[in-house]
Amino acid sequence: MLKWFEQVEKERTNIVCSKVRLARNWAEYVFPSKLSREDSQEMLARLNEGLKDLGDLDGRDYEAASLDEISELDRRALKERRVLNSSILERKAPMSILITREEDISLVMNGTDHIRIQVLSSGLHLTEALKTADRIDDYVNARFTYAFDEKYGYLTSFPTNVGTGLRATVIVHLPTLSMGKKFPAMLNDMGRFGVCIRGVYGEGRENYGALYEISNQKTMGRSERELTDLVNKVALQLNDQENQVRELSLKSHRLEREDEVYKSYGVLKYARRLTMKDAMTFLSQLMSGVCDGLVKPSEPCPVFRLMLGIQTANLQKLSNRPLGKEELDVARAAYLRSELPELEQGGGTERN
Repeated sequence: MLKWFEQVEKERTNIVCSKVRLARNWAEYVFPSKLSREDSQEMLARLNEGLKDLGDLDGRDYEAASLDEISELDRRALKERRVLNSSILERKAPMSILITREEDISLVMNGTDHIRIQVLSSGLHLTEALKTADRIDDYVNARFTYAFDEKYGYLTSFPTNVGTGLRATVIVHLPTLSMGKKFPAMLNDMGRFGVCIRGVYGEGRENYGALYEISNQKTMGRSERELTDLVNKVALQLNDQENQVRELSLKSHRLEREDEVYKSYGVLKYARRLTMKDAMTFLSQLMSGVCDGLVKPSEPCPVFRLMLGIQTANLQKLSNRPLGKEELDVARAAYLRSELPELEQGGGTERN
């Protein structure tokens, strides 16, 4: 069974993945930060019992686990794969998770809120993700009454989530657009439209991999559909702008682009040691080369999967032992050598 990040989109695009997250709280209990350990355990037992048949809703297989009993390494690996966030990772209280084998749907209980519903997918599928999240949300609410105010909407631990409790996110790959001098100013201007854009693996020119996360800033004043449509629209605009500047680059510097992509592939395929910065930089160049048809892997290769796989915790899990910095660089190169497919002879085709 493929994980969501192992799936390859048929359409060549700079849009990497989509995420919808809903924050909810059970009206019978105070927010998680105020819950005693005993009350947390009681609430979790009730939630887990009430949601044990969640799989009947969509025919999916869900695995249940106590997050506080999972090793720190496993939790960090889940964070790298975008299942958990930093706040949940650092929390020491009793928590549990229901998660599909594909890791595309998860429910975290007693994290920063009582219930956090999350749906992930490769490509741009916010509308479908919202429908899935809403269906699960209705299932949960039919069993547990949410903390809800007629004026303010869903009540959450953080004021920034009050209202819809929705966070819609899209990750886009902008290697060419982000090199422009006006790019930082353009990102700042996006705030006027109600979205926040930040680097996934760093800020500014130090954002290795050129991946950017777009999400809604506000959760009140608009419906869930309006918020997802807003993020969707901005993602498409940035995708179009990236395509425009990249097509201009291809027209005037095609040979240089091809050379850059093939060199990046060569390093990734044959290097014996790779730092995180170098690996992310070369993978970014390979991602754009595949998208533009400059190279064509002999088999489907979601480059974002490789970007997740070279992160520290996931590499540590593969090694089954602690690794120092030098050992991590060696393990990273070995992982890429084994996972990166060969290229078809003659490369790819020009992008239409």
